[in-house]
Amino acid sequence: MPLVTVHGISLNYQIKGSGPLVVMIMGTGSGGRVWELHQVPALVAAGYRVCTFDNRGIAPSYEAAQGMTIDELVRDTAGLIEFLGEGPALVVGQSMGSRVAQELALARPDLVRKAVFLAGHARLDQLQKTLSAGEHELDASGVRLPAKYEAAITALMNLSPATLADTHAARDWLDLFEFTGGPATPGVRAQRRMDHDFDRTAAYRGITVPCLSVGFADDRMIPPYLSREVAEAIPGARYQEVPDAGHFGYLERPEVVNKILLEFFAG
Repeated sequence: MPLVTVHGISLNYQIKGSGPLVVMIMGTGSGGRVWELHQVPALVAAGYRVCTFDNRGIAPSYEAAQGMTIDELVRDTAGLIEFLGEGPALVVGQSMGSRVAQELALARPDLVRKAVFLAGHARLDQLQKTLSAGEHELDASGVRLPAKYEAAITALMNLSPATLADTHAARDWLDLFEFTGGPATPGVRAQRRMDHDFDRTAAYRGITVPCLSVGFADDRMIPPYLSREVAEAIPGARYQEVPDAGHFGYLERPEVVNKILLEFFAG
């Protein structure tokens, strides 16, 4: 992936395909390469030029270990689209990335043609706030959870019961989480420390670009009612819900999610 300097920081990005530009914004703790598993191939095959990138906090992009704000992440994405010189772009966000996409659509509608929010949210409920506070305390403590236990908790929080009921699928996911787990980097910890006491519901009534909010029916991290609230707040926005999918629904049910993206972009 090449590096580009945007507003004084480095962002690691990759472009694939040709056609209308799609910019994909990943969630907390994950690199842009995660989109490469399912979404990028489907979008490229459908005739789109797809840009994925590592948000600040994810090496080799600027790590920002001292902290960051959602506004800085929005400016990073806006700067990348401006650098590519192909806006307005189709924009897709996941979880934290959806927050970035939502705020980008509000602040810079000139850069956004259409926007899709996977597990989007205008606020967090008490469970998410408590979970975030617990993550901060765990990060600060230096305690290392046993790998198998951490893998099991990650699976419970991010996957659908339908996936976990499949013995082979559950084993594959648990093996993956066990292999890729471990202490969070300083940049990921900085992403986790961002403000979680926000409510942007009223503000999103000012979004004017076409938007689609997608909820995952079994999402424990961002319950689907929070994603539905985003669609209800934005004038003219639509809501769709993916069944048998948890927070990682775009990886659990990629064919369904890809179909939703392609139909919305083409509509």
